Amino acid sequence: MAGAIFPWREGNSFELLIDGPQFFPRMLVAIARAEEQVGLELYLVEAGACAEALVQALTQASERGVRVRCLFDDYGSLAFTRALRQRLMSSGVELRFYNRLSWRRWVSNFYRDHRKLLLVDQRLAVVGGMGVTDEFWNPGEDVSEWHEVMVEISGPLVVDWQLLFDRQWIANRYRRAWKPAAHFGLPRLPRVPSTGEGMGRVAYADARQHRDILQSLIRALNSGQKRIWLATPYFLPTWKVRRSLRRAASRGIDVRLLLTGPRTDHPSVRYAGHRYYPRLLKSGVKIFEYRPCFLHLKMVVVDEWVSIGSCNFDHWNLRFNLEANLEALDPGLTRAVVASFEKDFALSQEISLEAWQRRPLWRRVKQRVWGWVDRLVVNLLDRRG
Repeated sequence: MAGAIFPWREGNSFELLIDGPQFFPRMLVAIARAEEQVGLELYLVEAGACAEALVQALTQASERGVRVRCLFDDYGSLAFTRALRQRLMSSGVELRFYNRLSWRRWVSNFYRDHRKLLLVDQRLAVVGGMGVTDEFWNPGEDVSEWHEVMVEISGPLVVDWQLLFDRQWIANRYRRAWKPAAHFGLPRLPRVPSTGEGMGRVAYADARQHRDILQSLIRALNSGQKRIWLATPYFLPTWKVRRSLRRAASRGIDVRLLLTGPRTDHPSVRYAGHRYYPRLLKSGVKIFEYRPCFLHLKMVVVDEWVSIGSCNFDHWNLRFNLEANLEALDPGLTRAVVASFEKDFALSQEISLEAWQRRPLWRRVKQRVWGWVDRLVVNLLDRRG
């Protein structure tokens, strides 16, 4: 496995699942039908009705002889109670936690496993940006508080997702003093097929050690011909991403950003990201802020190329996190992604440059304060690095 960046693979099937009431029941059914093994890698796991349903499905699978492995981020699962953990382990579930928190590690505590991945019997993978909390899905409810997407994958590509999971599972077992795992990728990205149906690849990040997920995005942004639509809840993009977005808009490409509106779990991050609005708007980038609820999805479509997964493409994620996205070329998936974007744009408020320049003083102050804090912390970490 220690060979190359994951290649493009053909012969796959993809289905876009929008919001918890659609994807969580499908995931629970897949676990219930598992015959050999289940792998689950998550960042955010909190006690509640959603976690109860998942724990029940996992314990039942383990008790009927299925090998069940769960890799949860230690910080993201702080609210996953001892009782729930004990239920998993008592039933035979193998439970591990990524980068245990310790005051001795200081900055190393920032490194987190942000991937979201379910694997069943090497025949099915479900990837995206969800967490196991009641905000994503409250059993019995038809709507969710957080807007999110997952992709169900079947076909040869599932083997690569299994390799990614197994690699991190093994590394987490034998690493005594935590540090980012050495990457197993080569510097050159595989060529994107000119056209494709059922084509997909795994793109990933291992904190600062390896970031083919970012290199691939920038290549797509720079080669776009007709549209670039990008959704993210935490808009703190790298300089290269911002530059690529501006240049694409200046070439006449339809560049749109779908960002979170006032309903967010981190207002400070939203205000820090506002400092990028003026220059993007002046270059022709269109910015939409989603209004109905908290927009948590991470999704990009560039012409026919699609990327969906855990990565927000912000400088914090790419500095510290393990991330993983599906990249795909598939007409059916692209149509579903475009339809989802169009629906969300219609439910959003478009931000014009004129309106932005008339924003109230209190919003300007928050933007400056949180933007300054963000820059200060990043500069301090850079000096330590």
